[in-house]
Amino acid sequence: MKTVFGSSHVPLSPAVRAGDFVYISGQVPVKNGKVVEGDVSIQTKVVMENVAAALKLADCELSDVIKTFVILTDKNDFSAFNAVYATFFPNQPPARTTAEAGLMVDITVEIEAIAYKPV
Repeated sequence: MKTVFGSSHVPLSPAVRAGDFVYISGQVPVKNGKVVEGDVSIQTKVVMENVAAALKLADCELSDVIKTFVILTDKNDFSAFNAVYATFFPNQPPARTTAEAGLMVDITVEIEAIAYKPV
């Protein structure tokens, strides 16, 4: 059974539960409908807060995350990104893939997540 949580101004669902897994769409550094200006450290913090908020829609939290996929627009931001990201997963961080690519809007980072929480 599939359950969809939240809504977006674009054709996606912020969170989708399929059985014991919750899939979080790629989150970007947007707060109150506007892109948060700043470097990758500032934007990563906002993105991770948005990931946590999307997880909450499906009754999950960051500790339930088993895998993330991260897109950075500049590989030189990797260290700064890691420093902030690590604060959100201080113990037993999830598996992760990180890639460098262009994004659809002018931002430095996007993160999607998969959580596991039995129903």
